[in-house]
Amino acid sequence: MSAPYFPRRGNQGYVVSHYDLTLDYRVGPNRLAAVAVLTLRTTEALTSLVLDFADLRVDRVILQDGRRLRYEHQKEKLRIRLPSRVEAGEQLVLEIVYRGTPRPTASRYGGLGWEQLADGVLVASQPTGAPSWFPCDDRPDRKAAYRFTITTASQYQVVANGRLTSVAHSGSTSTWTFVQDAPMATYLASVQIGPYQRHELPGGVPQRLVAPARRLAAAREALARQDAMMTLFGELFGPYPFDGYTVVVTDDRLDIPVEAQGMAMFGANHMDADWSNQRLIAHELAHQWFGNSLTLGDWRDIWLHEGFACYAEWLWSEASGSRSADEHAHTWHHRLQRQAQDLVLADPGPPHLFDDRIYKRGALTLHALRRLVGDEAFFRVLRTWTAESRHGTVSTDGFTRVVAAVAGQDMGSFFQGWLWEEGLPGLP
Repeated sequence: MSAPYFPRRGNQGYVVSHYDLTLDYRVGPNRLAAVAVLTLRTTEALTSLVLDFADLRVDRVILQDGRRLRYEHQKEKLRIRLPSRVEAGEQLVLEIVYRGTPRPTASRYGGLGWEQLADGVLVASQPTGAPSWFPCDDRPDRKAAYRFTITTASQYQVVANGRLTSVAHSGSTSTWTFVQDAPMATYLASVQIGPYQRHELPGGVPQRLVAPARRLAAAREALARQDAMMTLFGELFGPYPFDGYTVVVTDDRLDIPVEAQGMAMFGANHMDADWSNQRLIAHELAHQWFGNSLTLGDWRDIWLHEGFACYAEWLWSEASGSRSADEHAHTWHHRLQRQAQDLVLADPGPPHLFDDRIYKRGALTLHALRRLVGDEAFFRVLRTWTAESRHGTVSTDGFTRVVAAVAGQDMGSFFQGWLWEEGLPGLP
């Protein structure tokens, strides 16, 4: 395999099973005081270990028995010296106390991670922004459980991944606790803070809307068909994989909406009933299956997230009485034919990680597969894929094996053309 896309992210020698993050945040001055407790298991003998962590100041690192550990923190790596050699298979609990002014980490894709809004916070870390706000092993294939305890001024609402288990008020502040039991990649961990109101949305799966009061009416109207999308995707992809789904609408305009595990964040500019925004609502919802429950283990497989979510847009269009998936496929096949033929879908390279051709060619690959094997086998492939890999780590090879097993035929030449060659194949 070629080199990883982000060689400075991720570490060796251990696996984190649980992150317990206690955050005390002041919105106005953008000041964070925090404690991260990491429960991890060593996978090899270690005398030190390394975490990904950006520019916040570390005050101390403490072992579970109370001993303070020596550390170095530079170039977004926190190197912790253990008091003695730890053998493989041992459990360690590390407490890291830190503080500072969080800001996005720089990347070729812009700032990633903790970002101030006009009045509040949005956290969107894909692909490498998680270290902007907590120390972690920032690899998508290293999923863990999480607990978030977030204290901020009582005028704000807080959203984080998982179940809201308590809200405690004390003077002018409130403390919100969320528990995420389903394994989650670091880049999907998220906190949203703002002057919001919370509204329950109808549906078999618990759904809620968190938005500024003046945005609620438009947001409810824009999300009126979200439960129908949820129902359709449940039938086509298998049961919704999490406890609930929260849509956060900021008062700010956002360039694009972003999903996190169990939630999605939209700008006020996305809350409209026209197709250009309805497709985004479908797209972010579909990521709960493809991206959040089934998460790539290597960023070169980004088509397994974006191609599937884009195809979900077309499936919703078809089911809702608008353009069929076939019409969307013909339109985009024609457009892609006129663009540069220099992208390998299953290994596009870091500069092309979010190239729109990945989204559309990924969707075209799925539509071509559907045409080739027929609807019954195609949707059985998707349901088998999501069931077998639920809350797991996935790869392109894993998907092609499921297709071959369910469809009962050799798909090697099909996938060679669509996934591994630059030239765009014709639709079957």
